[in-house]
Amino acid sequence: MSENQTTGRLYGVGLGPGDPSLMTVRAVECIAAADVVAYHSARHGRSIARSIAERHLRDGHIEEALVYPVTTETTDHPGGYRGAMEEFYEEAAARLAAHLDAGRSVAVLAEGDPLFYSSYMHMHKRLAHRYPTEVVPGVTSVSAAAARLGEPLVEGEEILTVLPGTLPEEELAARLAATDSAVVMKLGRTFPAVRGALERSGRLAEARYVERATMSGERTGRLADIDPSSVPYFSVAVLPSRVDAPPAPAARGEVAVVGLGPAGPRWLTPEARGELAAAEDVVGYSTYVDRVPVRPGQRRHPSDNKVESERAEFALDLARQGRRVAVVSSGDPGVFAMATAVLEVASEDPYREVPVRIVPGMTAAHAAASRAGAPLGHDYAVVSLSDRLKPWEVIAGRLRAAVAADLVLALYNPGSRSRIWQVGKARDLLLEHRSPRTPVVLGRDVGGPEESVRVVRLGELDPEQVDMRTILIVGSSQTRVVRRGEGAGEEIVWTPRRYPEV
Repeated sequence: MSENQTTGRLYGVGLGPGDPSLMTVRAVECIAAADVVAYHSARHGRSIARSIAERHLRDGHIEEALVYPVTTETTDHPGGYRGAMEEFYEEAAARLAAHLDAGRSVAVLAEGDPLFYSSYMHMHKRLAHRYPTEVVPGVTSVSAAAARLGEPLVEGEEILTVLPGTLPEEELAARLAATDSAVVMKLGRTFPAVRGALERSGRLAEARYVERATMSGERTGRLADIDPSSVPYFSVAVLPSRVDAPPAPAARGEVAVVGLGPAGPRWLTPEARGELAAAEDVVGYSTYVDRVPVRPGQRRHPSDNKVESERAEFALDLARQGRRVAVVSSGDPGVFAMATAVLEVASEDPYREVPVRIVPGMTAAHAAASRAGAPLGHDYAVVSLSDRLKPWEVIAGRLRAAVAADLVLALYNPGSRSRIWQVGKARDLLLEHRSPRTPVVLGRDVGGPEESVRVVRLGELDPEQVDMRTILIVGSSQTRVVRRGEGAGEEIVWTPRRYPEV
């Protein structure tokens, strides 16, 4: 808003992580210029923010202690904790507004940065649109913790995730597994759950602990060594940069067969991201290995698409040497993919003792179905049209059984440069039992840069429009096609969950 000279000015002043010498020059200037200095405190009256800025306070300052009505204890407020805090923030903002309306400038002190997990932001949201306001950034506890550890936080193209320790343990574990570097704030009572999340995500060995960074009583160390009963609120967990740090080895060698989803990073699960980041070796078809981010110290072993058994044996041999191996597969590894090949070899000597885990991924069928609507809304069958590993007679028999049962069909591996006749054969077989008006979804490169999703009718299905990157979803007798949207231009496909009584 434009500055109104009849009111005072609001300053949100970041004080930095605790050491008064880490306050910025601008923070000191704003405190000096203010008529009123406000700060939050618990009911005991002690304010960390005030103690940081104390040397810059003067006798002429009007001090406003904004005392929380509740911190960790229970409350009898009719709105519970949230209601009590909302009422407090409204009352605190009204107190500051009275000073601003009287023409007095107000500096609200905030540890760290005013707009980073700070109580100041509650004042900002209530006052900044009404009064001239300046926010003075401060050094955050995140930067302070990394500095005190003396380890890089993020480097190159790494991703930093900042998390509140108040999240559920399962959510924390998923996010920690999926990121490169991380800082978990708000420990204290949440420390056992944070430690559990780090352990579940396989990253406890990497985790560092920083308590009261740059303040009196500072403590740092390996998080796994910290006594949970000794952890205060002003502490953080840090997962530093992985660049130049070797992947944490498993207790013994193991193989994780990881589903990458149908295409691109948006389809990758947090668990899969974590497995790829933790692996010492990545093994797979070269096209899929190329989709895995390159990490320093991690070895990559691409190979041809037709050597699945050899690839599985190679991965298991690496694991027998004590290596942590990720075998990558498009979509879900258990659907016409590498999980079966790895388990088949792992069931024989000398690999029976090698640990093997399967990490699921989004399937191509589900991805294509989501783009078209909900064609898989009722019972469906998944069939591969490839006759490379089974005779066409077996495929035809399964198609007849599925269509006789009136199942929706998801057809994988419909064709390639050397195999183009199966789609036509399958179409003709299905037409013996199903209407030519049956909707067929053609999903090609779903999620990728060349994505194409079209709906045709079974009688009009042209094999020339289908290649190995295409998946077909053939509706049942109940599958519906509806035009929706502006001008009814969008055609969606869905299969009702209710089936008519026979």
